[in-house]
Amino acid sequence: MTARLNLFGNPNSTAAKAAGHFGAASKTILQESRLPATTQKLVLLRASQVNGDAYATDVWTKNAAAAGESFARIHLVAAWRETTVFTDAERAALALTEQGTRIADGAAGVSDATWEQARAHFDEDQLSDLVILIALMNATNRMSVIVRQPGGDYRPDNLN
Repeated sequence: MTARLNLFGNPNSTAAKAAGHFGAASKTILQESRLPATTQKLVLLRASQVNGDAYATDVWTKNAAAAGESFARIHLVAAWRETTVFTDAERAALALTEQGTRIADGAAGVSDATWEQARAHFDEDQLSDLVILIALMNATNRMSVIVRQPGGDYRPDNLN
């Protein structure tokens, strides 16, 4: 499988510049947020799985492994509700991620119960970072899915 389009093919294009801003915003959260790095990677992986983004699923699976995440936890992200390997805070973040990602599925958005669960584990700054991270990942996933960016070849030389 090959991508339909290389969004970064012309580094001077408006699209490449805009996509670069998405990357810079994500990098800011990943590097500066007090949201635990493990939680960040789980959220990015789960949003990518829900959105069917093979490239980002590849990236965040490999980045999590390279950062020391266990294979059991990585493989169980897709079925996190039926597992015992995630903390209550991680489960709250994963629930928020799923509801924030599935808005277009006819769901009612993020429920008050899910929001309160997340609020019980994260302070306002961490919640803000989590919301931005989920939104950025969803936008990035959509770009990748539209152009059919294939997964499988990513190498985590530089952890994100």
